[in-house]
Amino acid sequence: MQVHPLDSDSAVPPFEQLRHQIADRAASGDLPAGTRLPTVRALAAELGLAANTVAKAYRALETDGVISTEGRRGTFVSGASGNARDAAAAYVATARRLDLTLSEAIRLVEQSW
Repeated sequence: MQVHPLDSDSAVPPFEQLRHQIADRAASGDLPAGTRLPTVRALAAELGLAANTVAKAYRALETDGVISTEGRRGTFVSGASGNARDAAAAYVATARRLDLTLSEAIRLVEQSW
């Protein structure tokens, strides 16, 4: 897996830049479900970051359901992004069945968030 360099001049912390990059690539399909990610130490060395920084990004991604760690087998992109699309499509179908407008449906999501 090729990771794009992080912006050291950005106000966004490096762990958040990394988390965002991996999450976006998983959601777009650029990192399909089942893709094995580098170890924390290997990715930290590749990006010139502390291992704790990469570990923090991986923990956040795992909490979000984007990746899953399987012990010694490694860390993999999960299929959760597809599940999220399915859930969103089901919500849209229900909202349309209830004759909600897009703004009403979005407002309900924001209230529930």
